[in-house]
Parts: sequence; structure tokens; C-alpha cells
Amino acid sequence: MNEISPYINEMQQISIYLGLATVVIFGLFLYFWLKEPRRLIHGITFTIFFITFLGELAVLIFSTGNQEFIVVMGVLFVLILGIIALVMLFMWALLLWNAIVVWKRESHTLSNMLTLFLAIFLIVLWFANTVLASHSRFLPDWFNTLISGLPVIGLYILLCSYNFLVSVFLYQFLPRRYKANYLIVLGAGLIGGDTVSKLLGNRIDAAMKFANKQIRKGRPAPKIVFSGGQGPDEKLSEARAMADYAIAHGWQEELIILEDKSRNTLQNMQFSNSIIQNDYGADNAYIKFFSNNYHIFRAGLYAKMAGLAANGVGAPTRFYFLPNALIREFAAVFLMNKKRHLIVIGLIGIGILIMMAATIYVDIKTK
Repeated sequence: MNEISPYINEMQQISIYLGLATVVIFGLFLYFWLKEPRRLIHGITFTIFFITFLGELAVLIFSTGNQEFIVVMGVLFVLILGIIALVMLFMWALLLWNAIVVWKRESHTLSNMLTLFLAIFLIVLWFANTVLASHSRFLPDWFNTLISGLPVIGLYILLCSYNFLVSVFLYQFLPRRYKANYLIVLGAGLIGGDTVSKLLGNRIDAAMKFANKQIRKGRPAPKIVFSGGQGPDEKLSEARAMADYAIAHGWQEELIILEDKSRNTLQNMQFSNSIIQNDYGADNAYIKFFSNNYHIFRAGLYAKMAGLAANGVGAPTRFYFLPNALIREFAAVFLMNKKRHLIVIGLIGIGILIMMAATIYVDIKTK
């Protein structure tokens, strides 16, 4: 207490300024996020706010001058960091466990084995790093420089994945506003070519739940656009199968519109937007789209590309299925911005090559 007391007034002043900064940063984040949530930059701005908030919280704790309280909070903070470190350290084991669960419960497709591939990659990476580290003194300096520079690219991809996950997480909390004129349900593959899967059924159920809640609030019932074409292995269009499912579960047929030509999410948005504008007679209809919770952020990016002013509502997904799904979504979003990423990775690569050239030059000069 005596050691801390002389600094309490200073920390209280710092707390005031840092608190104001935190409020301002949060206000800016909230304004731009609510204005247009379909942007990856919100993951960065939220992280800046969160770090500022943690700094403010730390200053407030220290400014109490209560050593027991400070020690308890310090221990709690270290425990949280320790748990995060353990999760990161044993990520390969968690991914392998998830791969086993998915293998037992889902079909054995490549898209359902992404956690397995990532776990194997992490194990191989750890093994290669151990071998190279133990033999680095036998390797040329330029090769060691190359190897030491590659983790920078890995760090960049890791930061991109973190930013993506934060953006997906934030998108789940977007206000729903039950005043929609149209709801778009995005299609997915049919079981046996004609049966709605549990995953697709969850999307339809979420849309009908939203519509029924809107009706209970005394607002007009929205029309539901079921969007999905017929794949080569399907006996009918996904749109028709979804409509049949909805009718069987109590939804009125006259409030259903079929969009049965699309082949991907971008076409879902483009074709549904065109149908809605023709049906509504204007381009200012209030629209919501529905997909599974892991998919709605990327679908939102496609909606933005299609000029569709709509945000998504996520249907629940089984927890064990999320890791595979999120890896797939990240890869898709990463490729959507491939030019930007290629530029950044290219610049990092140039930096590594410059360092290698400098190492070779020094070696030549010293010989």
C-alpha cells in the first residue's frame, strides 16, 4: 500500500484521460460498425478499443491502492494468459480431437477434414522447426536468414485469421430490427438429391422464426425468397426443396418466392435482389438474409458486392462443426482479397530477399 500510494493520484488522472479515449474509440467503432458492418476493418477497430479498455481497467485496478485486490486481479490475469498459452500450445491436439469427432459424425469429405490437415501441418511445422534449430550452425547464413524470415508471413496470416474471427463474432450481434419486407434463405446441398439437410433446415427455421416474431410485433408478414439452383446431383432445385419444407412446417405458400437459378452465394444475392426489386416495384425494400452463423459474414460481403443492402441472421450450427466451417470461410474470404494479401506477402518476401542478399554480401566480404 505504501509503495503504491504516491502514484494513486497520477494513476487516477491517467484513468480519466484513458477512459475518455476508450469511450471515443468505442463510439467511433460502434458508429462505423452499425453504419456498414460488412467490413473486415471492424475486427481491427474493435481490437484497438478492447486493448484500450484493458489498459483503462488495469489503471483503475492499480489506482484503488488495495494491494490484496491488485494481487487477486494480477493472478486472475496471469491465469487467463496461461490458459490462452496452453490452448495455443496444444492447438494441434484440439484440432486432432475435433477431426476425430467430425469423422465420426459427418461425411468423409475434404471440406470436413480441414482441422485434420491443419493439425498435421502444425505438427510437421513444429518438427521441421526443431530439426532446423538444432542444425542451424551447419546451414548457410543466407538459408538461416530465409528460414527466420518466413514466420513473418505466418504471423501475417495469423493476424488476418484473428481479424476475420473477430469480424465474424461481431456480426452475430448485429441488431435484427423486425421490419423486413423480404427474407432471403440461402440454399445448400440436398441429401439424396431431394431432402433438406439439418444444416439447411436450421436456416429455414431461423427465417420462419424471425418472420413469426415480426408478425407477433404487429407488423406485416414478410415474403421469403428461397434461393438455390439445381445441382447436377440433385433431383429438384434447392429453392423448391426449401419451399416444400417451409410449407410442411406451416409457412404460407403465397408468401414464398423461388429463386432457382443461382449456383453460388454471389448469384444468390444478385438474382434474389433482382427478383425482389421486380416484386416490390422499388429498390428500397428492407431485406434480411439467412444462413448458418459461421457463413453470414462472408455472405454479407457477397451481398455488398451484389449491391444488396441487407445483413444476415445466423442459424445455429453444431459446435463441433464450427472449426472446419470457419477454416473454410477464412480461406474463402482470404481469397476474396487475394490481391491485397499478395501485395503484403510480396513486400515481406522482398524484405526477406534483401536480408538474404545482405547476409551473402557480408559473408563474401569477411572471407
